[in-house]
Parts: sequence; C-alpha cells; structure tokens
Amino acid sequence: MRRVLVLVSAVCAALALLSSCTWGGTDGEGGGRPPGAPTGVTADAGSATSVHVMWNAVSADPGIQVYEVYRGPTKVKEVPGSAHMVDVTMLKPSSTYAFTVRARDTDGRLGPPSKVVRATTPEAVAADRSAPTRPGKASGRAVGSRAVQLSWSQARDDRDVVSYDIYQGDTKIHSVGGNQTATVVTGLRPGTRYAFTVRARDAADNLSPATAAVRITTPGTDDGRGTAPTGFKATTHRADGAYYLDLSWVPPRTDGVVTEYQIHLDGRAATSLVYGGKAPSERATYSFYLGPQDGVRHRVRLRGRLPDGTWGGFSAELTVTTGGQG
Repeated sequence: MRRVLVLVSAVCAALALLSSCTWGGTDGEGGGRPPGAPTGVTADAGSATSVHVMWNAVSADPGIQVYEVYRGPTKVKEVPGSAHMVDVTMLKPSSTYAFTVRARDTDGRLGPPSKVVRATTPEAVAADRSAPTRPGKASGRAVGSRAVQLSWSQARDDRDVVSYDIYQGDTKIHSVGGNQTATVVTGLRPGTRYAFTVRARDAADNLSPATAAVRITTPGTDDGRGTAPTGFKATTHRADGAYYLDLSWVPPRTDGVVTEYQIHLDGRAATSLVYGGKAPSERATYSFYLGPQDGVRHRVRLRGRLPDGTWGGFSAELTVTTGGQG
C-alpha cells in the first residue's frame, strides 16, 4: 500500500502544471453536487396523441434552471425550473411510451434520471368535435398548510373522458386520468387563498367548460419574508432630459426560477416585468422611466410571482429622489 501512495503522489507532482489529483472527484464546475433525481414522477394519457408528465420539485443549491423530459433515450421537452409538469404531444394513438425526467441546476450540472414511468395513449377517434360536458360540482378542502384535496363528479362524453385538467386561475397545474374524480394538489403556501377549476378532456383533445371555482385558504401564516426578493437596491439616473429608476435584487429562493415581478411605486402597482427567455437566478436588474422633474421623491418595492401561481412577499421598501441620492 505504501508503494501505491508514493506512486500516486509522484504522478500528481508530475502533472501539477496540467491538472490536479484527488482521491475523490467533484461534480461539475465549482465542486458542488448535481441535483438529485426527480421523485413522484407520473405519466397519464391526455389524449390519443399526448401524455401528461408530472414530478415533484427538486431542491438544489443554487437552484434548478430546467427540467429535461425524455421519451425513452430521446429528450423531448425542456421546461423552466418553476414548472413541474408538461404535456408531451405528437404521439401515436394506441401506443405505450416510457418517460424519465432529469433536473439541471443553474450552474449547468445535470442530475440523474428519475425512475421510468409508462403511459398508453388511447385509440384515435375520427371527426370527434364534441367536447365533454362540464364536470359536476367541484369541492375541496385544505390538507395541512401546503396541500389541498379536490373532488368532482364525472363529466360525460359521446365516447370517453380521457383526463381531467386542474387549473389554478388561468394556469393548468395538474392532470389526472379520466377514471379519477379526485386529486391532491401540493406545493402550496400556508395562509394563502387559492381558486381551482376542473375541465374534462377527450381523446380528440376537446376540452369541456370549467367547473365553478373552488376557493380554499390554506391554514397557517406566511409573513412573506421567505418568498421576498432580497438585496434590493434602487437608484436614479438622468438620460435624454428625463430620470429613470434603476433597480437590482436577488430573486427569492423557490422550487423554481421566478419569471415575473410586479413593481410598486408610491404604494401602487406601477409596472410588471416578465422574462420571456432565461430569467436570472442570481442578481436581476431593471430600469424604467420616471419623468423629467427634478427633486421628486418616490417609494419603491417589488415582489415575484411564485411557481404556485401566487405572489410572494414584498422586498424592503426603498426611497429615492430624482436628481438626488434618496
């Protein structure tokens, strides 16, 4: 064993100018570990040509940038880290598919694949333009401070209901098979009011009207501090005869990347910032027009829309003065 250690030391010394030798390795740049494999992965046919894939959020430092969804060995979808579901489309009817999901963090490290899940698409239906009926009255209750249980009555279709889609506001957040009339929605915030609706879908992708909204407030309290942007800074600058407000902040740490912010000026919502491409995960910046007048004092703060569809807590409120230091 002594001879082996001496040999390793000699090799490391000889290669010192080219590389470094260690007993263990590092995963990716910076020596951190890659994300873990996503858990809770499910796959359900959404129509004759689509499958709805869902998974639990993966925790990682500094955060998850994207999730990669694979059909067999082929990557077919890439979604932002704030999303935990996707519809895989352009599939063949009456076919079985296998899916896995991998997480990539904001440093570019790719984690291992999830367990394999399978789904079988139903038979195709020709010239079906008739949507299912509206599902029966939906109801729900809070299950702890971060989840709700929803239930509804079956919808009717001239052929078959393949799936039920659950919406939070205008956003589809969940989907279950057509034989289910209940589900649990997780990843919510304590002390927060939510509104859910349910729609039925058939094999031809015809979508029913939505149920009446089910309004549920999760128990507990949330003062917003854990979901507020931090490191908030505000200054002004003058250009072309007018003043502009320059903001910078560190996005809140959530299950995914925050892609939308609301900026409040003097107590009112002034503007919204939506990232159409890659949203910043470290420090974000934004600048907007204030006006030509010198010596005007403003109060400013901002908040982000979280992956669960609700607004997070506000940043600290800062005061700035056009032409001054605040």
